[in-house]
Parts: sequence; C-alpha cells; structure tokens
Amino acid sequence: MLLSRPNILRSLGRTVAPCRSLHNTAWLWCFRSAVSLDKIYPESDLDLTKPQQIPKTKGHNFSGYVPMDKVQVTYSRSSGPGGQNVNKINTKVDLRFHLASAEWLSPELKEKLATKHKTSITSDGFLVIRSDKTRSQQLNLAEAMDKLRHLIYTAAFVPPPPAVEDIERARRRHEAATRERLRQKKLRSVTKQGRRAPELS
Repeated sequence: MLLSRPNILRSLGRTVAPCRSLHNTAWLWCFRSAVSLDKIYPESDLDLTKPQQIPKTKGHNFSGYVPMDKVQVTYSRSSGPGGQNVNKINTKVDLRFHLASAEWLSPELKEKLATKHKTSITSDGFLVIRSDKTRSQQLNLAEAMDKLRHLIYTAAFVPPPPAVEDIERARRRHEAATRERLRQKKLRSVTKQGRRAPELS
C-alpha cells in the first residue's frame, strides 16, 4: 500500500507547513552525512551568484588565495610519462609570476621567497614552477598550484620559540656529553702513559 506524502511525514513524526512542491520539503528526509559541507563549513555559502570575499594575506599569514589573472600559465610538450600522448598534447605546465610586483603577497613573504627560492627566480624576477608529473594537463596544473602554495607556506612558516623544558634538556645533554668526552680523554691518556717505556734514573 502506497502512502501519500502527508501520511509519510506523519509516520516520521514531523510536522511540515504546507508547501507547493515536494522540492521545498525534500531536505527533511534526505540523508545528511556527518561530514557534509554544511556541517564542515557552516558559515560558507555554495551560491556561486553571490560575490565572494577574497581573503587577504597579512604579514606571514598566507591566506592560500592565488589570483589566476596575476599568474602566467603556459603549456608545452612534456618529457614525463604518457607514451605517445606527450608527443601530441601539451601537458607540461610552466607557472610563473613576477615576485616584486605581486600585490597578493605581503612584503614579508616576498622577501622570504626571494631569499629561500632564489634558484627558482629568473633574471627578470619571475618565480617559475614547472610540473610534468602526469599525462593530464589539468592534473599538472593542479600540482603546479600545489607546489606554489607549498613554497609560500614554507616561506611563511615561523618556528615557535623553544620551550623552557627543551632548553634545559638540551643543556643537560650537552653537559653530559662534555663529561663523557673528558672521561674518555682521561682514560685514553692513562692508556698511553702505560705504554711508555720506564725511565731509568
């Protein structure tokens, strides 16, 4: 026996205001996982028509946002895996941007990137990242973007100051190592003295 919609809702013990279409009340009996997007990101909105607020990078805190209109992406033939596919499709990705004029990075991050990754910067001041790991152009682009974010995150990382317990532990280890070194040196000196020929008076 098929039950009507009001009977189903009544059997589930739920009361719903009258609506014109089933779509308005479909969320009541649809399954929602514990890791659904509305639970993981309760303050986010999946409506793409609304203007999104671009996160800004302040100091060493990189927001993770990379504006694609400020990054030059070029594709070329790859020497990586893919067989004849690499001879037909431009799968290699070269991603570059001018470091000094990158407004989406803070001056602190620019200075750290220029210091830590100076071998990846050309004479014109462009930071270049390449990827030809896969035979897919989109996957290589995603890997290049991941490399770029990883470079920025590692440059932005500031190690925390050592705890007092760690400093004391390191001091005790250093003192113990010094005592052991002096003890071994003394034993070695006694051994060498025992090997000497007796002096005739």
